[in-house]
Amino acid sequence: MLPFSKPESVGMCPVRTAKIKSVFQEEVNLERLPGAVFMVARHGQVALFDSVGVRDPKLPSPIQLDDIFRIYSMTKPLVSVAAMILMEQGKLILSDSVSKYLPEFSNQLVSNVVDGQEVIQAVKRKSTIQDLLLHTSGIPYEYTGSHPVQKIYNQIRIGARTRSSGELSQAIAEIPLMYEPGTVWEYGRSTDVLGRVIEVISGQKLSEFLKNSIFVPLGMKDTSFVVPAKDHHRIVQPFERDPEGGLQMKIHDVREIVAMESGGGGLVSTAPDYAHFLQFMLNRGELNGCRLLGPHTVDFMTCDHLVDIPVQTKACRDLLPLGHGFGLGFAVRIKKGVAAVPTSVGAYFWSGLAGTTFFVDPAQDMFAILMLQAPNQREYYRQLFRNLVYSSMLE
Repeated sequence: MLPFSKPESVGMCPVRTAKIKSVFQEEVNLERLPGAVFMVARHGQVALFDSVGVRDPKLPSPIQLDDIFRIYSMTKPLVSVAAMILMEQGKLILSDSVSKYLPEFSNQLVSNVVDGQEVIQAVKRKSTIQDLLLHTSGIPYEYTGSHPVQKIYNQIRIGARTRSSGELSQAIAEIPLMYEPGTVWEYGRSTDVLGRVIEVISGQKLSEFLKNSIFVPLGMKDTSFVVPAKDHHRIVQPFERDPEGGLQMKIHDVREIVAMESGGGGLVSTAPDYAHFLQFMLNRGELNGCRLLGPHTVDFMTCDHLVDIPVQTKACRDLLPLGHGFGLGFAVRIKKGVAAVPTSVGAYFWSGLAGTTFFVDPAQDMFAILMLQAPNQREYYRQLFRNLVYSSMLE
């Protein structure tokens, strides 16, 4: 764990830093939020690490700082780092076609809608490993729209956790792409496919490779695809019903082993564990003398790779707002203004479906993590947290 410091020692206002907790406590008091854990670290020291609320709305136990959260898409940055470790080992090149490792992708097709009619054609070029990292592969998520490809995904229940990663890869490969590779940023199941690539190259299950290559070296002892029985009491739960009256979003059960080790969204973790990963990133590939990536590789991952590639759909624009681009596993701030939240140019971030979020700001030498399980309220709390963190920094 990082050393602790008073907020004023790292250029943060103690009164404004304390405001972060009081604002989230008020959300708990209003019964809009069951509980939350949050951390802000700057210059290698923790200026704020606290919690509010309960672990489970049905039980009175206060939430603990090392409780376990479903992090969903905050899995993607970890799997992206795993792929870059293989790149640095000379075992893959980003311009390699996906079909080099997964033959089922050898004959990719794309679905084009012309004059209201779907036309299936051969792709102009195959998806690459870089496309998987960048979400320009043409592989969508099933729940972000009603394109013909997304309808097929829904019909066959593409996200069923009973499929192995190999079976998922085969199913995706048999369905046309939503866009030509390299032409549109479409957030989707690319990182699930990337997880399968890692398995094929390494000869290990994704869980084993992540554990051996990242989790053990970085001291991430509670990060995994399944929570062991001895820790079931530490799993943080959402409200059974949406406090604002909407349809409660269903989240997956992490107490039992399932076939699918989703590289795009299957992990659980804790605030201390994920802090180790973020400090490793902020240190440009090293933590406590353990170097997993070269500094230039981290810089490469956390700069914008989209440039002129468009973000087509509203659902994707909501995820990647104006003023942001995308790197290899992370959204990246590319303009100081435009976006609705503050951060420095060069800051990078991502979030999870159940409410977790993080951001890393190299210009400010800081990172922040918010862990909660409030799926329907996640967008509000992401912005609220970032606003409060930046308002507390005076230097």
